[in-house]
Amino acid sequence: MQKLMNRVAVVTGASKGIGAAIAQGLGAEGASVLVNYSSDRAGANRSVAAISDAGGRAFAVQGDVSKIEDVKRLLFEAKSRFGRLDILVNNAAVFTYRPFEQFTEEEFHRRRIRTS
Repeated sequence: MQKLMNRVAVVTGASKGIGAAIAQGLGAEGASVLVNYSSDRAGANRSVAAISDAGGRAFAVQGDVSKIEDVKRLLFEAKSRFGRLDILVNNAAVFTYRPFEQFTEEEFHRRRIRTS
């Protein structure tokens, strides 16, 4: 028996890595999954295909979760497609490739939340 049957999940940053694994794991447990991605449409489509190929329900929605309007749209899409929202996994991240010791304290505490 699938533990999450009839549940709906949104996973942000689900086009690759940990987010894709979480989305696929939720799908394997029976949840319908909204796979969020910011720029990697192909990766999001792979996540959706993996869930669908295993018999689950999923779809991909592009959105930058640092923008409040995109967040509202993601939640709207989940509710309009599946009728509800039960699980939110906020996996999206902002990252920069460079050695840790080169980061300033301000950059370390950076938040990318924008309201417009």
